[in-house]
Amino acid sequence: MPAYDDSSVMLVREMLLIVLKIGAPILVAGMAVGLLISIVQSVTSIQDQTLTIVPKLTVMVIAAALLIPWIIQRLIDYAAAMLTFSQ
Repeated sequence: MPAYDDSSVMLVREMLLIVLKIGAPILVAGMAVGLLISIVQSVTSIQDQTLTIVPKLTVMVIAAALLIPWIIQRLIDYAAAMLTFSQ
């Protein structure tokens, strides 16, 4: 029974790592744009909330769209590993 518990923990660990690898580039792009806009806002004293939200969302959607082939490949690799693990 402990071997089953160890394999379950390993599967969950791998799944969480895949989620982090997939989400990190999109979040980093959003953080970079947010930092840039915050610097511009502090220099120009413009404090409009839409000035930060719209560009961050736009960049994150563009990053996600550009990374779709890479994301799909990571998910396919993970699914193949899960299918071969269960057999």
